[in-house]
Amino acid sequence: MANLPWIEKYRPATLDELVSHKDIIDTIKRYMSLGELPHLLFYGPAGTGKTSTILALAKQMYTPAEMRGCVLELNASDDRGIGIVRDEIQTFVSTQTLHKKGIKLIILDEADAMTTDAQNALRRIIEQYTATARFCFICNYLSKIIPAVQSRCTRFRFGPLSNEQMMPRLQYVIEKESVQIDQEGKKAILQLANGDMRRALNILQSTHMASGSVNEASVYECVGHPSKTDVKTIINVLLNENFTVASQTLSTLKTTKGYALADILTELHRYVHKIDFPSEIRIHLLIKMADIENRLANGATEKLQLSSLISAFQKARQVESS
Repeated sequence: MANLPWIEKYRPATLDELVSHKDIIDTIKRYMSLGELPHLLFYGPAGTGKTSTILALAKQMYTPAEMRGCVLELNASDDRGIGIVRDEIQTFVSTQTLHKKGIKLIILDEADAMTTDAQNALRRIIEQYTATARFCFICNYLSKIIPAVQSRCTRFRFGPLSNEQMMPRLQYVIEKESVQIDQEGKKAILQLANGDMRRALNILQSTHMASGSVNEASVYECVGHPSKTDVKTIINVLLNENFTVASQTLSTLKTTKGYALADILTELHRYVHKIDFPSEIRIHLLIKMADIENRLANGATEKLQLSSLISAFQKARQVESS
């Protein structure tokens, strides 16, 4: 246990330990108490408790000895083409176990990575073995699951966690691991995690291991995300310096601190909403920044896109002055 990453060490073992999505947990508990568990489809952003929920459910349904024969878990790292569906999954659901109790559970994590043919092959298996098996599909993008599979499952959306939901669990881990952390450090972790509990614990553990003391500066430095001080410097340069000076200053800052332009754009987006710009200038900047982010996602060169970002602010200044 001592060598485990904190995300596994403190993964909830029961449904009662889960920190969020109370409505979903209550509904699943009701299904279990009635003995009428349907096929499940969990979808939503990463780190919101989808896998933890179904694993906690499995641990409550089966003893450790029964888990081996009654639960089949396939992840994105496994081959889950049509061959696996027809062979491994069908063999698993069609064979009897030594344990007479209950039904079998098949967990398909990262199901949106399954091929369409494999999903189509599952349709018949889901219906054929409903009396003896239940399927749980877990994915980030619901649109990548074919409608035929969606219609056979009860869907639950796991939204991003709020800071109020994440803080008690974060505080529990901090106390258990005796982490030296201040209030600003906690706020920085929650802001960077953006509703992702897994990311929050990973940042906490990485910063604790790297710096010993966890504060706002050490968190931003460990993650490689632009600090508030640097973002203010960037905003000041973009709004007040000419193109040449701005280009040299931002290029030097990116090189020395190792910042990614995508992360700089994320922070600039927050400031563009805070600063009292005329509406037409704010709209112009947001459109330009969205275009730059799209080009970066498609593999464009950061140096060219940095020049484009500076140009967008230079153009906005000219419009405001005229």
